[in-house]
Amino acid sequence: MTFVEPAYGERSLGDVVPAVAAALGRPLGDPPTRLVLPEAASYVVFLVDGLGAELLRRYAHSAPFLSSLLEDQESGTAGVPSTTATSLTSLGTGLVPGSHGLVGFTSRVPGTDRLLNALSWPRDVDPLEWQPHPTAFSRLVAAGVATTVVNKRDFRDSGLTLAAHRGAEFVGADRVGERIAAVLAASAARPSLTYVYDSDLDWTGHKFGVASTPWLQQLSMVDAEAEQLREALPPAVRLLVVADHGMVDSPQSARVDVDERRELRDGVSLLGGEARFRHLYCAGGAVDDVLATWREVLGERAEVLTREDAVRRGWFGAMTPDVLPRIGDVLVACRDETAVVSTVDFPYENTLVGLHGSLTPAEMLIPILVS
Repeated sequence: MTFVEPAYGERSLGDVVPAVAAALGRPLGDPPTRLVLPEAASYVVFLVDGLGAELLRRYAHSAPFLSSLLEDQESGTAGVPSTTATSLTSLGTGLVPGSHGLVGFTSRVPGTDRLLNALSWPRDVDPLEWQPHPTAFSRLVAAGVATTVVNKRDFRDSGLTLAAHRGAEFVGADRVGERIAAVLAASAARPSLTYVYDSDLDWTGHKFGVASTPWLQQLSMVDAEAEQLREALPPAVRLLVVADHGMVDSPQSARVDVDERRELRDGVSLLGGEARFRHLYCAGGAVDDVLATWREVLGERAEVLTREDAVRRGWFGAMTPDVLPRIGDVLVACRDETAVVSTVDFPYENTLVGLHGSLTPAEMLIPILVS
């Protein structure tokens, strides 16, 4: 299966806020993105976690409003890996993963044998040190744009929120009606950017799979939420619907368990990333052997390459020195339905049906829908 390379600087998730800033007449002064959005006094950016562009096309009957916007609007891409923590940070900072440093669901804390879980975030890792750059949200505020994040209350002071979205006013809202009311209030300011996030589709896909009845019903609910937002907002406010990644279903028969194929553990001191995009942190001098073993075992089911090769391909965009050691010495990007699991290290992950993280079109292509 052909991979989709990230469209950094053109139509990636990290280009969205810089493009909105330009559309608001308050450009951030970065190298220009090729993503051009209609001018407006206010923008609402609605991010639907897990809503891949291919999924939206495939199941258009369950999302008539959103799918109607697909007809004349080109898809964008997530960054690498195609996972929530990386994508949300790209959106909030306007930076590529190699610069903002959230390079996966789990990644090594340099100089240790521990993983940073970017969604739960350990207390002894300062998110402002892990991601020290000013966010695009904070830069918008400095430019005189009222900038608001509408999200679940539990996320207010999370490590990921501080790393990715600091600088904006945070409004806690746990239910759809509450979110819509908060968006209406925040977007009344001129100029303004209001960011609102919905995680329920992603959760449903992980739990039941993207071909399931629960997922299709949840897609219909997201579609209704987007349509209600559009109807409630005044015409002068633009609604921009995006996603952080898509998803693929991975049956148990397509999974490779490193705790059953013990040769895959040889030379690997720490297993990170996630099932569709593994970071392998190798013992000293073991990189070549690990690379050869994983390529032999997985064959065409995955692209197995060194960190240096991935950086040369531009998977993470421009790299900063502090970020390099967070990336595995060897990377494993899965194709088709393949997943690399560890029933010992990550038992919960193996219970999930829908997965993401790799560079397949189903995972990488995201909608960028302006209404």
